[in-house]
Amino acid sequence: MRWTIKPKSDPNEIDRLSKELNVDALITHLLLQRGISTYEEAKRFFRPELSHLHDPFLMKDMDKAVARIESAIAKNENILVYGDYDVDGTTAVALLSSFLQENYPNVATYIPDRYSEGYGVSLQGIDFASDNDFTLIVALDCGVKAINQVGYAKAKGVDFIICDHHRPGDTLPDAIAILDPKRVDCSYPYKELCGCGVGFKLIQALASRNEKTIEDLIPYLDLVATAIGADIVPITGENRVLAYHGLKVINANPRIGFKAIINQLKKSELTITDVVFIIAPRINAAGRMKHGQHAVNLLKEKDLSTAQMFAAEIEEFNTDRKNLDKEITEEALQQIQDNDEEERFTSVVYNKDWHKGVIGIVASRLTETYYRPTLVFTKSGKKLAASARSVKGFDVYNALEKCSECIEQFGGHKYAAGLTLLEEQYENFKKQFEQVVAESIDPKLLEPELSIDAKMDLNQINPKLMRILKQFAPFGPGNMTPVFMAEKLSDTGYGRGVGEDEKHLKLIVVQNGSSPKSAIGFNLGQKLEKVKAQNSFDAVFSLDENKWNGNITLQLKLRDIR
Repeated sequence: MRWTIKPKSDPNEIDRLSKELNVDALITHLLLQRGISTYEEAKRFFRPELSHLHDPFLMKDMDKAVARIESAIAKNENILVYGDYDVDGTTAVALLSSFLQENYPNVATYIPDRYSEGYGVSLQGIDFASDNDFTLIVALDCGVKAINQVGYAKAKGVDFIICDHHRPGDTLPDAIAILDPKRVDCSYPYKELCGCGVGFKLIQALASRNEKTIEDLIPYLDLVATAIGADIVPITGENRVLAYHGLKVINANPRIGFKAIINQLKKSELTITDVVFIIAPRINAAGRMKHGQHAVNLLKEKDLSTAQMFAAEIEEFNTDRKNLDKEITEEALQQIQDNDEEERFTSVVYNKDWHKGVIGIVASRLTETYYRPTLVFTKSGKKLAASARSVKGFDVYNALEKCSECIEQFGGHKYAAGLTLLEEQYENFKKQFEQVVAESIDPKLLEPELSIDAKMDLNQINPKLMRILKQFAPFGPGNMTPVFMAEKLSDTGYGRGVGEDEKHLKLIVVQNGSSPKSAIGFNLGQKLEKVKAQNSFDAVFSLDENKWNGNITLQLKLRDIR
């Protein structure tokens, strides 16, 4: 791994802010790295308040969206809440439909089938709306590129409101309102909301027209926090406020559907990491293995026994997903090994029988192994569908844009995207994608980077430091867990491999006569020989609390050693 240490903050700034906040220089350095340079900014960071959220009417078209929904309710129209089949889409649909149904019955939900309809707004969904007398569709986490579909709906007398967070194309659909902070003509102060976050801004606007306050919307924040974590959007600004308060709801008073999932776990308090790796995969599994509507049903359920039945069903979907994911990953890795006779900048694999629901996960696994932009293709109807994943610092969305002559349809973000193409275009696309990446990627991006916030000595580690570091949470893009480097460590002779096949590394380390510190390195068991016989080594780590038999001790969570 490539170790890079972030630049040291200005010593004068560190000194000034340390005095203002009455904290030590290490904490101040971490705050300055995160763009926090005043007492007021630090207060907002450590104490996120719902009052810090922006006025939803600052978002372009929000007034039009609210007026159209109010008109639909006044005229007794049927409203269809439509969303993508992933976590962001299903939580957004559960959020908006639940909110509307509090006071208005004529609301239904629609999640497209991953296999027969594919990603985004489908003609089949519009036909369903038209055939069932829905005159308004509110699309969440999709729709900003659905120009043809919205035109088709308009011809059938069905209006659209779009709540999206993906990058729009040059032309926008002819919808009544398009809520998307990434619109070039939208001056909304925070651009990084997820789809469910945009949906939340819509209910915030609707609530304000009915003399409701932000406090009335707190029960919806468990959905928003889950979508923020699952969609890997930056946990900065408004997202930090929403995730912080949403986690409080998840841990104190979650909706019945979440309670049914959490009851199956042996966890007392969930972090954003637990939401990403425990709750989100289960919600996602419904759309991957069966249908996203199962997730919406669970998230809206009010009866615990029914929710537990839904949760058990989703648990089965998740087990099936894990088995498929493992099997397909092994096949894909073998395919790469068989075809890697020359040096490549990309991994592109295809098997017509791979399950479409797990190719995104497989693409992530391949990227972790080979660390290069990756696409995993499978057959989907008469076309091929793919999930793309990238490496840190490389925009795969832009790379796909340069291959657009081979592609039927694509969408996504800098690091993750999806696309479809005709089977006869596969080989052309594969060559073109390799060429585009080879010509544009900085070769150092093909080596995983371990980004280090600061150097530190072991004697700086104490309970007070840990107490403050815990208040940096929730962690995620834009506010990652602080990572430190310590030099000239040695093991006390306790070092050993632990876990299955001794693949993890357990140490007790000292530095220049410091008091011993416990350390654990997951998947670093192969480094044991390097630290035996008290060889001096450097380590990169985060700080962690180890809870065992009712005792809490501080430990180093090792990322790498050399």
